[in-house]
Amino acid sequence: MPIHRQSHPEEVDLKPGTTKSRIVVFLYQHLDLAYTPGEIATELEIPPGTATTTLRRLHDEGYVGRIEDGYYHGRDDREDLRRYPASVAETEAMTERHPDNKTSRTPDPDRVADTESVENATLESEIEELEDELDG
Repeated sequence: MPIHRQSHPEEVDLKPGTTKSRIVVFLYQHLDLAYTPGEIATELEIPPGTATTTLRRLHDEGYVGRIEDGYYHGRDDREDLRRYPASVAETEAMTERHPDNKTSRTPDPDRVADTESVENATLESEIEELEDELDG
C-alpha cells in the first residue's frame, strides 16, 4: 500500500551521549536559532574540529539544516527530531532512577561487605584447589 512520502518518518540513527546526539539535541532545543560550528563547540565543550566534522555529517544525513553562510540549525520538517531532545531527557532520567544503574546510587555498605567476604571466600577456595593440584 503506498504511503504519503511526507508523512513517512525518516530513520533516526542516533545514540544518546554521542557527539552527534548532543549536537542534534542542542539544535532542536533551539529551533528558532542557527549556530556556527564554533558556537556549538563552545556551548557543548567539544573540539571545534569535531563540531565542524560532525555538523557536516549531520547535514549530509539530513538531521540538520545549513544556511549558506555556515550556520547550522534544526530542521522544521523533522518532527521526529523535534521530539528527540525530550526522549533523550526521559531516557537519561529513567537510567538515573533505575536500580541497576550503579553510578546513580550510593552502595549499601552491608552489601559491599557481604560481596567482598563471598569473593574472598571464593578466591581462597580456588587458591587452595590450585595448591592441591600443584602438590598432588
